[in-house]
Amino acid sequence: MFAIISDIHSNLEALTTVLDDIERRGIQTIYCLGDVLGYAANPKECLDLVIEKTENCVQGNHDYAALYEPTNFNSGAESATFWARKVLEQETDRDKANKRWNYLGNQKMRWTLKKKMGDVSATLDFVHASPRRPINEYVFPDDVYTTTGKMSALFERVEHVCFVGHTHLPGVFLEDPDFYTPDELGSVYPIIPDEKAIINVGSVGQPRDRDNRASYVYIEDNNVNFVRLEYDFKAAAEKIYAVDELDNFEGDRLADGR
Repeated sequence: MFAIISDIHSNLEALTTVLDDIERRGIQTIYCLGDVLGYAANPKECLDLVIEKTENCVQGNHDYAALYEPTNFNSGAESATFWARKVLEQETDRDKANKRWNYLGNQKMRWTLKKKMGDVSATLDFVHASPRRPINEYVFPDDVYTTTGKMSALFERVEHVCFVGHTHLPGVFLEDPDFYTPDELGSVYPIIPDEKAIINVGSVGQPRDRDNRASYVYIEDNNVNFVRLEYDFKAAAEKIYAVDELDNFEGDRLADGR
């Protein structure tokens, strides 16, 4: 049994709530799909927890931006990136600072796990955005209707199951192409031997599906279980409002899950 988290975006209240739930379930292995940084007010604390608690974390576009430069970011996201970088650079404990930067710098864009899951021998790919462009390609539910060629190209790069984040919209893409929300699936997707799937685990720290609860998944046997958790989004928002460099909209959106 293992859990997958993604898109924490410096939201400590959401992350600690999710980690507590994972621990309560007795899950000891956690993988992360990136975007630990960005948007909210606790980049150091969230990064430290991901380093401590997860087995592996691929690089997200916001983590990449903190290391290098933001690309195609809106003004709020760009400002949050520069502020997070400043916070990390101002760390006076050099051992802590070096550990964080080395961790970010050594993240892979993609990794693969071959695993026996119940009666299913599965090949699991882990990326932040898409199997074609792991850092920054958005895969939206509407793509199954509007850009079927794109979906075909994505599934050509999937051997079996690929876990993604990036859009903050949880659900399962199938090769038909089709998309199913967690509600439509009863919050469980069974991994099938000959069925390709791209599974978005949703966002821990900034949900955008009009449900403000933190999102993650855990896998038990061959079942992918979608979990939603209430957390203190008001406290997370107040921290954002208190930082001049962070856009107040990033706090406002937490209430509505948008």
